[in-house]
Formats: sequence, structure tokens, C-alpha cells
Amino acid sequence: MTAGRATVGVVVPTHDRPELLRETLRSILAQDTDTELDVVVVFDRSTPDPALAELSIPGRRVRVMSNTRTPGLAGSRNSGILALDTDWVAFCDDDDTWAPRRLSAQLERAGRHPEAELITTAICVLFEGAEVPRLAGTDTVTRAELARHRMAMLHSSTLLVRRDALLGRLGMVDEAIPGSQNEDWDLLLRAAAHAPIPHVDEPLVRVLWGRSSHFSRQWETRVASLEWMLERHPDIAGDDHGAARVFGQLAFGSAALGRRRAAVRWARRSIGRRATEPRAFLALAVSAGALSAESVMSFLHRRGRGL
Repeated sequence: MTAGRATVGVVVPTHDRPELLRETLRSILAQDTDTELDVVVVFDRSTPDPALAELSIPGRRVRVMSNTRTPGLAGSRNSGILALDTDWVAFCDDDDTWAPRRLSAQLERAGRHPEAELITTAICVLFEGAEVPRLAGTDTVTRAELARHRMAMLHSSTLLVRRDALLGRLGMVDEAIPGSQNEDWDLLLRAAAHAPIPHVDEPLVRVLWGRSSHFSRQWETRVASLEWMLERHPDIAGDDHGAARVFGQLAFGSAALGRRRAAVRWARRSIGRRATEPRAFLALAVSAGALSAESVMSFLHRRGRGL
């Protein structure tokens, strides 16, 4: 550590994406801040590549390790957190990249909000060669907004979190979430329960969507993780808009899995909370065979949107 200057650790979970991983690491090491960086690449269910340590430069160390906790993304993040000894922890998925001022903008914002435990930025979605910025339209995010809208631009690769908060009252990434999906939403909701989250509304993280994403088509775990979120955070279902959105997502996921009865049941619940909820009607169309789940997701991704 450098006296009087905050240090940042970066946790990069990875699983069998060596070329994308190196691009990710290059973007992290190219940050325009003079803050010291300790980058930990956590290999999950794969053999660590010690050659990555050769990417280290003065003041910016790259280390490799194996996931020593629950297999999956959540356990990998926590393994990295515990391996660090820095003031802040940033996350980056192994297929995403950072703009050069990602960390400097967040650290500047943190300096103006010393009470903040977590800082976010917006993203730019990359899908099939097209880039679409996703902005929040605000510089502060509340728990009510996260429960109502999810705010997908607050992606895991945008998070900068105080390490002492992760080891203290905020808690680490929850490893009980099915498939480690929505683990970033859960962490955001927990942080926002303590205080509104300062947000840098610039697309400083490029998020790659498409077939390279391990989570792009895993409907079984999507459904299970959403049901987990409803149980863990009852205020999601307490908001008509938020409830309709999640119920509609559950309807769509059920339809994608061929579970027509469950899809219809969730769609009815969704429409009952918000009569114009589009996810419910898309789910009914998929369930009836009028649309395929793949075609709907490709259409949304081309516009920088998820379900």
C-alpha cells in the first residue's frame, strides 16, 4: 500500500476464455489512475495459467489462483476478495473491458462521498458488433429504484466496493444464489439498504453479450435465481412495477423451458400487477409457439436490452 492513497484490488473470475481474459486484463492495467492495483484472476473449475502474472507492470500486479470456495461465479468472487488486502475491491467479468477512466471516475466520486460503501458506473453493451450505451439517468441509486427497475446498467463489472464493508456489515457475495445469477443485484440491494449508491452515469464498462456469455441461455438457473430473489427481497414483489417485471421474467423463463402451465400462471400474475407488462405477453407468445425464446433474446440484445 501507498501511504495516504487508496489501493484497489480487482477480482476477475474466469472459466475457459483465455483470449477474452487477456483483453480484459489489458483494459484493467491501462487505467489512467496512479492508484496501485492488485489484480487477482480466479480460475473456477479450470487450471490457473501462471503466465498471466507476466502481464504485471510496476504498481499493478497480476496474480492467479483457484477458486477455493463454492464452484461458480459467487464463490470465485469471494475467493478473490479474501485474497486481497486493499481498500477497495472492483469486479470485472472475463469477457468485459473497462474504459481507461473507469476507476479514476469512481474513486473521485468516492472522495466526495466518504460514507459510500459501493460505487457504480453505467455500461456500453456490445452485441454482434454493435455498441449500445445503457445509462441510468441519475447519479444516485436508491433501493426502491433497484427493486422497481433492477437497473441492468449497474452490472457486476461496474462495482467498486469497500473491502471492509464486504467483510463487515454489507457481507460478501451470496454463494447460495442458484447458478450465481443475480448475485450483483442482491449485493446492490443490500448496499442500497444502508444508503443510496453514488453512481457515475457514463458508459465506462463495455459488456459483451451473446453466445460467449456463460449465462446467456441458462433458463433453469434464471428461473431459480429469480424465485430466490423474491424470497430474499420481499420489497421486489411489494412494488407493482417490480413485481410485474420479475413475474414476467419468470413467465418467459418457464415458457423457454417448455413449462406452459407455469408460464401462463406467472404471466397472469404479472398482468395482474401491471396490465401492460410486455414480458408477460412475450412469454405467452413463446408458450403458444408464435415466437421462439432465442429470437426474442436476440432482438433485445441487438438493442442493448435484456429481458
